[in-house]
Amino acid sequence: MNIVEIKIGLIDEDTDQPRYQFDEEALQELMNSIEELGLLSPIKVRPIEGGRYKIIYGNRRYKACKKLGRPTIPCIVSNATDELDIYLEQIAENLTREGFSPVEEAEAFHKLLNDARFRSSTKFLSSKLGKTEAYIKNKCELLKFGPAVKKLVVAGTEIRKDKLTEDQLLPLKDLPMEYRDALALTFARDETPVTDIKRIAKLFKDESISAGVKSKLLYKSGYELLETWATFEHNRKERARQEALKAEEARRAEEEAKAMAEAGAEAEVNAEAEPQAARTAAATAETSIESKARKLLASLPAPAPLPAEAASGLKALPPEAAERFVQNVDALIENLEKHLAEWRRIREAVTSGT
Repeated sequence: MNIVEIKIGLIDEDTDQPRYQFDEEALQELMNSIEELGLLSPIKVRPIEGGRYKIIYGNRRYKACKKLGRPTIPCIVSNATDELDIYLEQIAENLTREGFSPVEEAEAFHKLLNDARFRSSTKFLSSKLGKTEAYIKNKCELLKFGPAVKKLVVAGTEIRKDKLTEDQLLPLKDLPMEYRDALALTFARDETPVTDIKRIAKLFKDESISAGVKSKLLYKSGYELLETWATFEHNRKERARQEALKAEEARRAEEEAKAMAEAGAEAEVNAEAEPQAARTAAATAETSIESKARKLLASLPAPAPLPAEAASGLKALPPEAAERFVQNVDALIENLEKHLAEWRRIREAVTSGT
């Protein structure tokens, strides 16, 4: 790698390069460093027509040396001519430098993705620059914001007054422009934390809140917006709880109605079955009584008078034996009379039903 001293008057800045914002304070610090220690890193240039050179990277060092009145500047001369390769090299170099703002980076990615000269893809840029596709896409989201917001975007995650980090802006990227920029400026003024911004963004994404109400909310401070979110979230959860209770009550009422309907159907079935059951029971009873009557009739002997000698023999029984015999006969007669009474009742029931 050859480093040559080239007259500053022969070098032109690349107005199309990714980095165009230069902090005056940081530039002054660089000038002081060059005066004290010299230029520690050469700039890189490429030859153009007329014996002149155009900067590939190192614009800030070039500006500092020019302001210091230095006649020459150490340069690396590149013979690259492909515009895509040159632009990628410029981005890669700036990504390693402090002061390359997120918006400049986003605009560079956007140019590579959409400019007719490049027409690259996020996958291609990811492989060339060593950044993930998500990183590239998130950077491009910053371009959704207006100029007033872009001016406040700084690198890093530290929240500072009247400045905005990428983390503060990304939760707002999907909001309509009329809410997005106004909220961003409020959050810059109030130094609103990222977690609070995410909550407030949900408030403005909620479709149940009218556009009129959202417009009025824009006049609130970051803290007041957070309080509004907290109130809205509490009310939302309470409504959800009440709806859940109503749903549970409706479910129980439905189950009770279903149980009552099933009980009514069962009662109808039972009512229809009762007459048949009664007829079946009656038929069974009739069949059983008939069988019993036949068996009893078959077991009874034909009536016949007792022999005369039996009666005379009974008279000769001792008093105690005669008394026992009479008791047994009385029991027999009583039992037979009960049987007769029952069979007479059955006969009357049968004859009265015919």
